[in-house]
Amino acid sequence: MKNLLIVFTGGTFSMKIDENTGGAVPHFSGNDLIDMMPEVRGLANISIHDFGKYPGPHMTPELMLTLSKKIQEFIDKDHPDGIVVTHGTDTLEETAYLLDLTINTPIPIVVIGSMKNSSEPDWDGPRNLKDAICICLNENSRDLGVLVCLNGEINAASEVTKTHTDNVETFHSLDFGALGFVDRGRVFFNRLPRKLEKLPAKVIDPKVDLLKVYAGMNDKFFRFSAESGIDGLVVEAMGVGNVPPEAFEGIKYAVEKGIPVVLVSRCPAGETLDIYGYPGAGKWLHSIGVIFADYLNGQKARIKLMLALGVTKNIDQLRKMFEEKTLVVK
Repeated sequence: MKNLLIVFTGGTFSMKIDENTGGAVPHFSGNDLIDMMPEVRGLANISIHDFGKYPGPHMTPELMLTLSKKIQEFIDKDHPDGIVVTHGTDTLEETAYLLDLTINTPIPIVVIGSMKNSSEPDWDGPRNLKDAICICLNENSRDLGVLVCLNGEINAASEVTKTHTDNVETFHSLDFGALGFVDRGRVFFNRLPRKLEKLPAKVIDPKVDLLKVYAGMNDKFFRFSAESGIDGLVVEAMGVGNVPPEAFEGIKYAVEKGIPVVLVSRCPAGETLDIYGYPGAGKWLHSIGVIFADYLNGQKARIKLMLALGVTKNIDQLRKMFEEKTLVVK
């Protein structure tokens, strides 16, 4: 039997309904949860690490990097054959992407969550955990980076996003589709991740803001953000990468202050491109030094910029990290 590590971080997976508030709250430890699904122990030699009982919104970039370092320690010391990480779904894609960028290993790491808590009859936690274990036991799961699996669908951490607030079928890769799926313990892969990146930062810079552009937006929030002591800014632009003229002036103000500005689209799918030339459009933004972030969404671009700033503050190097098609930073 293979040796697997399960890292429990909390989230809805660990929750039950609290009698006082009537709402779901973190409750169970890792051992408690495994005892509730004893069949799991028959699949592999299971080790458990309780990282915490954090609801998804309580996870911070600093905690995510601490989790990454802890997992790397387990890999280097204990040499497990695979790792499953349970996590709150609200920030699952951000943690999974940070782990994907920072952990160096060929073994499968699968991040899962649960959309239903243990007090609900359709609690999806046990199925997701068993599916993740099956992925870890499959030889084809090696060298794919960090994976995300809920509702039987396998996605790359770099591509997946949460698309529905409450539905169990919520995590999807909108641009490229799923890598594969799990069906009654059988693991099927249809493709490889679009690209695998490594950005092994030792520290993370949390002073990165994320602003979403809207119709008629002016320069106010960009100027406020630039004056607040940030080290980086991610802008969710319209369409393929365009902003209103007054918003452009705010972005230009931030760039002129030496703040790296990374551009993504507020659309749920698609990449940013400099194909329009009217005032405020992509060509104007690119010409003043705004960095285009390919297919990343806002929350993932922020994670990547925070890690990149932990490696370098040089704008040209930051641009290469985002705009080059492959990335391996040593």
